[in-house]
Amino acid sequence: MAGISVSSLRLAAVLSLGVMLGVGVSVGPSVKADRAVADAMSFDRGAPLPWREVHVLTEVLEHIRNEYVEEVSDQELVDAAIRGVMASLDPHSAYLDRDQFNEVRISTSGEYSGVGLEVTLEEGIVRVVAPVEGSPAARAGIRTNDRILAIDGRPVASDDLDDTIQRMRGATGTKVQLTVARNGELEPLTFTLERENVQLQSVRKSLLDDGIGYVRIAHFSERTPHDVERAIKALKKEGGKLKGLVLDLRDNPGGVLEAAVSVTDLFLEEGLIVSAVGRAPAADFAMTATPGDVLNGAPLVVLVNAGSASASEIVAGALRDHGRATLVGQKTYGKGSVQTVMPLSNGQALKLTTSHYFTPSGASIHKTGIVPDRTISDEELKAARASGGMQWGSVQHDYELRVAIETLAQAGLRDDRAYQSRVH
Repeated sequence: MAGISVSSLRLAAVLSLGVMLGVGVSVGPSVKADRAVADAMSFDRGAPLPWREVHVLTEVLEHIRNEYVEEVSDQELVDAAIRGVMASLDPHSAYLDRDQFNEVRISTSGEYSGVGLEVTLEEGIVRVVAPVEGSPAARAGIRTNDRILAIDGRPVASDDLDDTIQRMRGATGTKVQLTVARNGELEPLTFTLERENVQLQSVRKSLLDDGIGYVRIAHFSERTPHDVERAIKALKKEGGKLKGLVLDLRDNPGGVLEAAVSVTDLFLEEGLIVSAVGRAPAADFAMTATPGDVLNGAPLVVLVNAGSASASEIVAGALRDHGRATLVGQKTYGKGSVQTVMPLSNGQALKLTTSHYFTPSGASIHKTGIVPDRTISDEELKAARASGGMQWGSVQHDYELRVAIETLAQAGLRDDRAYQSRVH
C-alpha cells in the first residue's frame, strides 16, 4: 500500500447527492472536502491580524448587540460572524458545529454507535435501504424496504432524515424501539434493539458471469482499502482467477483521502497517484504507489457519473492516467480542492480549503470533472430506465454495468491479442 498514514484523518470531498451513507452519517446537499483533522494548537499562527480591521468588526458586533431590533446573544453574534467569514472564502470552507464535526469523525472512521440501518427519505417515507451486516437491526430481522414509522413510540419526521438518524443513535448498550411497516404484513412490526458499535459498509461485491468481479464503493472511510482488498480476495475464492473487474464509483461522494490513494494503489505497480499544492508546508504533498497489483493485470473498468466526486475522482483520474483502467459512465463532478478540518478550543471546528490537487498527468479536474473514455449519454440512460428501470449492480437492470462489462470484454480481447503477438 502507499506509504501514508490512514490514521491522520485526511478526507477528500464528501458530496451528498442523495447517497445514503447509513444511520451514522448525515445526508444533505453540501460538498465536504476535508483533508486533515489538525491539532488545534499545532499550526503556524503567522502575523497578527491588523488591529484597525479587528476594531471595526468589534464595532459592528457592538452595534448589533445594543441596537438591533431583536435581542441577539453574544454567542449567536460570534457564530454568525465566523460563518460569514467562512462563507466568503469558497463553497467548501465552513464552520462546523459539534454535531457536524462529529459527523466528520464518523465518516472518517466508518464507525458509530447505533442499530446499523442504511436509510433514505423518499416522498416523506423513511425507508430501509439495507441493514448493515451483523448489526443489531440485521440480527433482529429488519429488512430492505421496511418503512420506519416510529422510534420509541414517537412518529418519525417526514421531512427530516437527520432527526431520524440521530434518534436511532445512542450510547452503546442502550435500547431503542423501532416500529416498522412491511409489505405483506397487515399490522406494524415492533423491534427492540440494543445499540452497539456499527461499522459502516462502504464496499459491496458480487461475482458476475464469465469470471468478472463487481465491487461498489459507496464512500471512502479508513476501512475501505481493507474492505476492497478483502472483497477481491473473496471474489477470487468464489470464482477463481478474475478475468476483469468493474469498480463502481457512481454517486460516490468521496471520503478519506488516504483511503482513495490506498484503493488506487491496489491496482498499480508504481507511479504518482495524486499531488497537491497549497500555501502551508503541510498542504504540499505527493502520494505514490507501491509494487503489487491485486488483479495481476486483469482488465479494469471504473464506472463514474456526476455524483463521483473528489476522492472518487482521484481514483478514476490516477487509474486512467496510468493506463490501468477504462472509465465508463458520465462526466464526474469536478472537485479538485482539499480541505483541512481544524478542531477549535470550543469543541467545534473549521473546514478550510488548504490545497488544490492534481492527477498524475498534472491535470486539475476542479470545476471541469473527468470525461469518461466511454460516455453514456442522458438519452441512453432515459431509454434504459423506460425499458425496465435501473438497479445498480444488477446486470439485468443496470444498463451502465452492461456497458462496462462489454468494455471489459473488449479490453480482455485486446490483452489476449497482445499476449499472442508477444508469444509468436
